[in-house]
Amino acid sequence: MKNLTVTLVLCFCMICPMLKAQEKISAGQLGKEIYPALLVIDLQNDYLPHMSEGDKKTALDTINSAIALFHKNNLPVIRIYHHDVLRGPQPGTDGFEYPKSVAIADSDPKVIKQYQDAFAKTCLDSLLKVRGVNTVFLCGLSATGCVLGTYFGALDHDYLALMLREGLISPETKQTEMIRDICRTIGFGSVKNMLSRKR
Repeated sequence: MKNLTVTLVLCFCMICPMLKAQEKISAGQLGKEIYPALLVIDLQNDYLPHMSEGDKKTALDTINSAIALFHKNNLPVIRIYHHDVLRGPQPGTDGFEYPKSVAIADSDPKVIKQYQDAFAKTCLDSLLKVRGVNTVFLCGLSATGCVLGTYFGALDHDYLALMLREGLISPETKQTEMIRDICRTIGFGSVKNMLSRKR
């Protein structure tokens, strides 16, 4: 799995050199009316212990702030879970669930995936389309795995995809930094300003 992730990242870097030019952006640079959703990816008890402590410290606070911001503005928060049929974690177990410290609500739609890309063979695209969403903000783990896979899946489905810069977690902080360098990211402060202007 780790080797596959590294290979995918290297392929994307070689095949898509224009990604390097996708600088960090602010709300004013988007240039279109956005109808956003927040995708919270794989913050499951089985995976969190294997992630960088430095990433977790910053990202979990930012993710909770983003969830609260989207809830306050009545915007969709989609919680995404990974399930590997052979290796788990299995739905219904504690390892499958998010920690209680993550501020998701039972009413937030739930997507269970079996691939890195949360759009692959799931209802995610239809969940977003029925809500009129054209822009997704991605956060969670891992930045080099399922967040990255879902980022490209969103682009393939014609969404504007932006990673929440301070809301990314990887096994190593240097991996998170690499993803910030090659993908479109946006700071939480810019998201907050953007949503306040929409009201």
